[in-house]
Amino acid sequence: MQQTTSLAQQPARAGGPPPQAPAPTQAAPDPKSRQRAVWASCDYGVIGVTLQIVGEQLCEAIDLRAGERVLDVAAGNGNASLAAARRFARVTATDYVEGLLDGARRRAGAEGLALECQIADAEALPFEDGSFDVSVSTFGVMFAPDQQQAAREMLRVTRPAGRIGLANWTPEGFIGELLRTIGRRVPAAAGQPAPVLWGTPARIAELFGSEAAEIRMERRQFMFRYASPEHWMDQFRTYYGPLRKAFETLDAQGPQARQALQSDLLELLERANRGGARSLVVPGEYLEVVLRKR
Repeated sequence: MQQTTSLAQQPARAGGPPPQAPAPTQAAPDPKSRQRAVWASCDYGVIGVTLQIVGEQLCEAIDLRAGERVLDVAAGNGNASLAAARRFARVTATDYVEGLLDGARRRAGAEGLALECQIADAEALPFEDGSFDVSVSTFGVMFAPDQQQAAREMLRVTRPAGRIGLANWTPEGFIGELLRTIGRRVPAAAGQPAPVLWGTPARIAELFGSEAAEIRMERRQFMFRYASPEHWMDQFRTYYGPLRKAFETLDAQGPQARQALQSDLLELLERANRGGARSLVVPGEYLEVVLRKR
């Protein structure tokens, strides 16, 4: 029979200290913790406010009514939340980054709008079943690591016959191209589904179809408007978490690696630009989704 001897039982080497147990290895952060750190690493609200028109359009698409209970999932700094509050809905904005919700609170206060803000994980919403007439998310819930669970949670907290409204970047659009360009230089974590799958009708049907009485989808364009490709680069490199993190990752590889990504991005911007030589206007396609729950 084979006998196993623990380190504590092993005799010390002659003339030397007793053997030491190996140092415990530190567990790698889970995908959600890594993602939270990325979005908390900078003031995304600087970019987020430029997308306000999408929240306004979504509230019109879902035919929002005054007095309805509205939940904004992964609300960021509150674009859809504020749009709903301007229509006299009773709005709760949720996000797992406190700093982003602080921005939503400040914006609501500046406009004199009633807005409740609550820290919450899109995959484990702290609300009872059927608590809301309407649930919305603009370019937010699509980044949840567990897509199926995030969709289940939105369905769960929305009442029967309630509505869910989404705005999700498409794989074919500018943000889809941007994420692929970054991914060629800094590969995404293995096993994580692409966020832009939420921008495809097939994925929406998979996530929501069994619980939906009706789903309407329309491709729309948001226009990114900046002074130049370099101006866009400065803003996104500073305030867009995924791009900021990509450049930080490449820092360890030296200036050539950083320059290669920057060149790739500037080429993408020049190719997509519709604004001519004196400005930058880039169409960003997204899928607008409005569904009614059974």
